[in-house]
Amino acid sequence: MITTEAAFARYERLRPTLPQAQFPETSRMGRTLEDTMNDYDAYILDAFGVLNRGETPVPGAVERIAQLRAAGKRLIVLTNAASYTRSGVLAKYHRLGFDFTLDEVVSSRDVAFAHLPKVHGVWAAITSGDDDLSDAPVGHFIVDLHEQPDLMITAAAFLFLSAARWSDAENARLERALQFQPRPVIVANPDLVAPRDHGLSLEPGWYAQDIAEKTGATLPMFGKPFRNAFDEALRRLPDIKPARIAMVGDTLHTDVLGGAAAGLGTILIREHGLFRGLSPAPFIEASGIRPAWLIQST
Repeated sequence: MITTEAAFARYERLRPTLPQAQFPETSRMGRTLEDTMNDYDAYILDAFGVLNRGETPVPGAVERIAQLRAAGKRLIVLTNAASYTRSGVLAKYHRLGFDFTLDEVVSSRDVAFAHLPKVHGVWAAITSGDDDLSDAPVGHFIVDLHEQPDLMITAAAFLFLSAARWSDAENARLERALQFQPRPVIVANPDLVAPRDHGLSLEPGWYAQDIAEKTGATLPMFGKPFRNAFDEALRRLPDIKPARIAMVGDTLHTDVLGGAAAGLGTILIREHGLFRGLSPAPFIEASGIRPAWLIQST
C-alpha cells in the first residue's frame, strides 16, 4: 500500500509540471467549515476526503452541507473521480445522503470529454468494470480497452478514466505499445492517489506519470490542479468574486495548489483524506503550499 509520504514525494517531483501559485504566510485554524462561513460565499468541494472516504460519508459532512446551503452558500462538487458518468457520481452522493443537483457536480471526466481531440480511429478507454461509456461525446468512438485488448496495438488514442482494473503489468504493456507506436493519451484523473476505507489507492495520474517518464511523452491532463477543471467550476459561479470562493480539499498539490492558482481561497481538511492520522504541518513546510484555512473536518 502506498504511503502519504511516498505520494507527497512524488507530487513534489512533479512540481515543475503543476500550476504556479502564491500562498498566505500563515493559515487560519478552525474545527469545521462552519468556522469559515464569514469568509466565503461559495464552496468548491473535493469529494474524497471531504464528502466521503471510499463508500462511506465523512462524519458530519451531510449535516454540514445542509447547514451551508441553509445559510445561502453556493456549492459545487469538483471531483477528479472519472470512473463514472456525472449522473452516476450524483447517484452515489445521493446514496450517501447528500442533496447535490446535477448542475452542482463538475467531473474531470466531463472536462476531458469536452476537450477530446479528433482522431482517425478508435479511442481505447481504461475504465472501471461497470462503465458503459454512455456519456461518450458525439463524434468520438470510445471502446473499453479491457473488452478489446487488441486495441493496445490498433487504437488511435487512449483515454485514462480509472485505475480500478489497472496494474503495473498493464501499464508496462501500454508503455511498450506507445514506444512502438506513439499515440495520444488523455488523462481524465490527474490524482496520484485517493483515500479509501482501507488506505490510499493508486489512481490514473500515478500510472500516467510513469508513462510520461518512461516514454518522454506529454500526456494532457484534465482535472485538479489544472485550470481546465477550475474554469468549468467557476463558470457556474459567475456572480461571485474568486476571493469569496473557497476550494475545500484534502491534498496540497491538487486542491490547495489548484485553488490558489485559480485565485480562490483554500481550505485543507486534515482528518479524513491524504493526511489522516498525520500532521500536515511538515508537508506544508516542505512544499510551501499553504492553505488559507486548516481545519480538522468538514
